[in-house]
Amino acid sequence: MSGNRLLRSYSELKRLDTFEDRFAYLHLGGLVGRETFGFDRYINQMFYTSDVWKKARRTVIIRDQGCDLGIFGHEIHSGLLVHHMNPMTPDDIVHEASWITDPEYLITTRHDTHNAIHFSDSDAAPGGFVERAPGDTKLW
Repeated sequence: MSGNRLLRSYSELKRLDTFEDRFAYLHLGGLVGRETFGFDRYINQMFYTSDVWKKARRTVIIRDQGCDLGIFGHEIHSGLLVHHMNPMTPDDIVHEASWITDPEYLITTRHDTHNAIHFSDSDAAPGGFVERAPGDTKLW
């Protein structure tokens, strides 16, 4: 990975049982508005419309059963994304680095979870569902 070793993997992530632990493992703590691809943005847009990405994406969604961070009970009904656990660069795409389509380094997320991983702290992470109880009057 562009001179760096991969830091996060699905094999390690799946050992964590809770959504909160998985979020902490993936959290990047970046800044909103910080450029990732800048003028090279067209490169990642081409990548995300490629057949090789679509195949990898489909494989990951099926593996994760369409659940946020692969946690059963956190089904995603809209805003589903497949997240690169390790940020990629334009060079990774141009040189067709194999890890960028390897399910070992990808995870299914909701759009809100994805943004929280990149730009927020754990307080902004979408939590799990709130279990209803008798006498509960709060509407989610």
